[in-house]
Amino acid sequence: MQNGHFNSPTKGVVKNSDLVAEIASFVDEEPSSFYRLVIGTDSQVHKINGHSEIDFVTAIVVHRIGKGARYFWKKEKRNGKTPVLRDKIYTETLISLDTAQEFVPEIRKRISPEHYDLEIHIDVGPLGPTREMIREVVGMVNGNGYVAKTKPDSWGASSVADKHT
Repeated sequence: MQNGHFNSPTKGVVKNSDLVAEIASFVDEEPSSFYRLVIGTDSQVHKINGHSEIDFVTAIVVHRIGKGARYFWKKEKRNGKTPVLRDKIYTETLISLDTAQEFVPEIRKRISPEHYDLEIHIDVGPLGPTREMIREVVGMVNGNGYVAKTKPDSWGASSVADKHT
């Protein structure tokens, strides 16, 4: 990831190298609970002096089912022309997959997979203009070995990450 840290409402700035330890620490507080680990990305295009800047925000949420959650987020700014919706959704999905590739192997070393479900949340749904893309991006996520969730169940992207775009 680009800037080497995530932000947390609970912990403040967390270095990438410390992120897995923070997630494991949260799980260790209640090891008998079951968890949902969620990765999702959302983006927002901003026009600045006639140029487009796109903020991509990735959220990692560790949800202690029925007992709260902790989340971490990272913003990446990219300059360029305003992307078409398809490119924007593909980029969001690829950033989430890159984040999973970076952190999930380390998470699996620290937390037994029997204690959590891992989901990649994609900001697409059956009602809006992204409905035509659902099969494609879900296939990308599933093809990489992860479970994909879409609207209305993709709150990691459409609510948590969106909050910081």
